[in-house]
Amino acid sequence: MGSLSLSKGELKCHRCARCNGYGCPDMLPGLGGVMGGVNFQANCADWKALAGTVSSEALDAVEVLPSKLRCGPVTGAVENIGYANEKDFYYPYLKNAYDAGFGLCIGDGCPDEKLKFGIAAVEKIGSNLDAAFFLKPYPQERLFERIEWIGKNARYIGIDIDSYNILTMRNLVNLERKTAAQLEEFRKRSGVPFVIKGVFTDEDIELVKEVHPDVVYISNHGGRVETRKGSTADFLAAEGPKLKKYCDQLWIDGGIRTRRDIQTALYYGADQVIMARSPIRATFDDHYEEFLKELGL
Repeated sequence: MGSLSLSKGELKCHRCARCNGYGCPDMLPGLGGVMGGVNFQANCADWKALAGTVSSEALDAVEVLPSKLRCGPVTGAVENIGYANEKDFYYPYLKNAYDAGFGLCIGDGCPDEKLKFGIAAVEKIGSNLDAAFFLKPYPQERLFERIEWIGKNARYIGIDIDSYNILTMRNLVNLERKTAAQLEEFRKRSGVPFVIKGVFTDEDIELVKEVHPDVVYISNHGGRVETRKGSTADFLAAEGPKLKKYCDQLWIDGGIRTRRDIQTALYYGADQVIMARSPIRATFDDHYEEFLKELGL
């Protein structure tokens, strides 16, 4: 780990001492959140509140292993992070996570080169990685083409259903609200464990009940999409036991900053915990080792 970034720009983040969504409301493009940052802020605050409902001894007993963590699926390095060149983000970001022992999540975007940069970074790191690819809900034929691009690099493939709520992207590239039948068709084509990412509403729960995916990934896109108000922490606590009946694993992201946040998520039933903003900043600013120390890893 260390200085892997090839080309810097200007980070679209205020580098707040505490990353909790209050310093960047509606800062998009950038790393802020929509709706005045309300869900970004709730994501961060509610892990502490949820931890307060459990004894310190019980949380201390939850083991935090790198293998239970993943870097989040991220694209838009120029417009949202501040890199000078889009391609220079993917390898450093994914390689740092890989070296730390984390699983990898690779995102999709427009133009298509964003997904292809992620694929190239995974191939450069090595073969047989614990890599999960998340595709935007494009029309089916376009999704099938993307499965061919990913090839044998994916241990998991998922549909990022919450990205349908990104209005600018939906209008730009014709995203669809996927039906259970369409997701089943995609699942058969992919041939690897299937993930539904962006589960955060009652409608999403009903979709999970119909599809029975291998993995349910609870997310409100880091508070970056227009959806109902609330946090992923509260959603996990309230709906996690129900969702577990319809999948093999629960993954979650949203406002996870500390070792205690990770322990809380694992205690409440998450199998994998995903972080994005913290490792993004650690990669851009070349302080990944410090980031890992803060997590006690």
